[in-house]
Amino acid sequence: MPVIALVSAKSCGVTVSALALALASSRPSVLAECDPAGGTVRAGYLQNSVDGGFGLYHLAAAERVGPDALANAVASSLWPMDAAGHRKLLPGLTDPTQAPALERTWPALADILHVLAEDAGYNVFVDGGRLAFGAGRLHPVLSPAPLLHRADLVLLVVRGTTQSLALARNVIDPLRAEFDESASTTSLGLLLLEEGEFPAHQVSTALRTPVLAALPWDPDTAGYLTRGGKPPRGYERSPLLRHARSAAEQLEAVAQRRRVQQEWPARRSYPQLAGVVQRLAQTSRGGRRG
Repeated sequence: MPVIALVSAKSCGVTVSALALALASSRPSVLAECDPAGGTVRAGYLQNSVDGGFGLYHLAAAERVGPDALANAVASSLWPMDAAGHRKLLPGLTDPTQAPALERTWPALADILHVLAEDAGYNVFVDGGRLAFGAGRLHPVLSPAPLLHRADLVLLVVRGTTQSLALARNVIDPLRAEFDESASTTSLGLLLLEEGEFPAHQVSTALRTPVLAALPWDPDTAGYLTRGGKPPRGYERSPLLRHARSAAEQLEAVAQRRRVQQEWPARRSYPQLAGVVQRLAQTSRGGRRG
């Protein structure tokens, strides 16, 4: 299964899009909130049901102990978002000042996310937040750069509006140049939120980047995913979730085709992370375990 990272030039629905994809995925899924500016799913969609003892910040200390400690910390921090435990959240930071502690943790976390995708069979969605650059490159503290370099797909989330396209133009060229310069195997594409006057083909032409998936403008469902509370009527059949399921399948197919076309070398083996797969298999039965 693929690791798919979502980012934006500015606040553009990254978290709602990533959450919709994870919830609607036909396969088990993990949403990793890796925005250095802080996560919002804990306080929004999950209505503060997850306390500060779980989440991204605690991985930094575990990583300094070693790979086993980090793998166990990730498995312990994955929080179920459905009754069956098939959709899991790695909650994000509660305080942006915690972000510098994660700079050396991102590469090891990237390894674990790929184990979850390739060994445990999860669709992994990474909320990378707003792109931040320094000296023309992804900022090492204000962006989860190693996660983006290691992702199978990186999706720049845009709306079909003049403002959104103008902002996207400022970041997509340096992002593409960085991937090219580093010989990254990441594929760069667009996720279009269908708000505004520009359809997919015009957005793709304007940004010289393919639109790999699109989600409809659905304020009621998006509001529920943002704030939580009582779901709107017809939530399970809402346009956003129906299209998100199709989009997740499309993105998985894109990633698989690209693996074949690129004839990627065999992935690295992480035998020290085998325990995380077993832990996930246990916690996926019947939801979270104490």
